[in-house]
Amino acid sequence: MPDLDSIIHQPVRLQIMAALNHLGSREQVDFTFLKIKLGLTDGNLGAHLLTLEEAGYIAVQKTFVARKPKTFVAATAAGRRAFEGHVAALTSILKAKDLS
Repeated sequence: MPDLDSIIHQPVRLQIMAALNHLGSREQVDFTFLKIKLGLTDGNLGAHLLTLEEAGYIAVQKTFVARKPKTFVAATAAGRRAFEGHVAALTSILKAKDLS
């Protein structure tokens, strides 16, 4: 049975990775979009993004749009693989429970 990913397993980080994995491999979303979509505060989202970034699961790009700072987030190839592995582990657990 595959192992759960302890970084992704935390509920907010799982939601972040699920949202980012719905995007195409070259697509990204901005910080505000994620904050609103997931109902998080700036600080809460920022802390979880930092954890995912340090693990190499996401790429964070800071830029300016119309003279205003803007942060964009995208899943990396490693992050996509980790998410797929985590989903496979969850699926395996659910299937094993169905057999009981």
